[in-house]
Amino acid sequence: MKKSPYVEKIRKFNRYYASVLGKMDQEIYNKPFPLTEARVITELHFKKGCTATAVRENLGIDRGQMSRIIQKFEDEKIIVKKQASKDKRQYLLYLTNYGEEIYNDLVEHANYEVGKMIQEKSNRELTKLITSMEAIESILTEVPPFQSKVSIRTFEPGDAGFVAYLHGAFYENTYRFGKMFDYYVMKGLTAFMADSDGGELWIAEVEGKRAGSIAITKSDDKTAQLRWFILDEAYQGMGIGKQLMDTAMAFCKGQGYTHIFLWTVSILYAARHLYQTYHFQLTEEKPNYEWTGSKLIEERWDLELK
Repeated sequence: MKKSPYVEKIRKFNRYYASVLGKMDQEIYNKPFPLTEARVITELHFKKGCTATAVRENLGIDRGQMSRIIQKFEDEKIIVKKQASKDKRQYLLYLTNYGEEIYNDLVEHANYEVGKMIQEKSNRELTKLITSMEAIESILTEVPPFQSKVSIRTFEPGDAGFVAYLHGAFYENTYRFGKMFDYYVMKGLTAFMADSDGGELWIAEVEGKRAGSIAITKSDDKTAQLRWFILDEAYQGMGIGKQLMDTAMAFCKGQGYTHIFLWTVSILYAARHLYQTYHFQLTEEKPNYEWTGSKLIEERWDLELK
């Protein structure tokens, strides 16, 4: 049987993540409550009044081990058994007040240890981490992921600085664009802030946090330019780019523009693909040596609005 490259990559990730989980388990869960016992306590906290069989099957615990845990928790007054009203043969498990105190201590300790693990990570990295975790969970369980609230609004004071920063940081970190590119972006934004007649700048927000931008500026009465289209890497894959494009296109039609153009660079493959889906066409190319010190190809893309 031919070995799938996907299988190898999944197994490689599994080996890595198993070591991460092992380290977490060692640091977070220690005596007198190792990982399995802590999981049982957590399960009983969230599913009050469930049976030992339900806990065992949900957590994948051996029958004998589960029996020993329940006996230990009874002896230490962590849980209490109550006979089920509908089936006298069954006993439902509840955490005692002491058991709830233990659960709260476990949560506090776990939060502290996980906090230490991620304290050196940036907000962008943490957002990407959580988004990736949600994607893995969604794909493997076939359950739709949590849908973050995305909103598109017009610009407010302070947004121009955010747009300039996002451009500068992204293009420097990814493509090593230099200070002249920062100057190019800020020069255009400054001119737009002084005179935005016929144009608009929009900010995309995810759960209230700024995630990207797009703008339309007036070239002449019938022609608009699409500018400052960028998305924070942490929020890619959420369909925000399309929402921003739809917003800009609708604005152009509302303003009566019949032609739109934009400038980009040939190395931005994802952006170029998106422009193609909106039927923009490549119309001009020119070399640029200012931003990176080496040759870049700037591209003009045009669209006739029907």
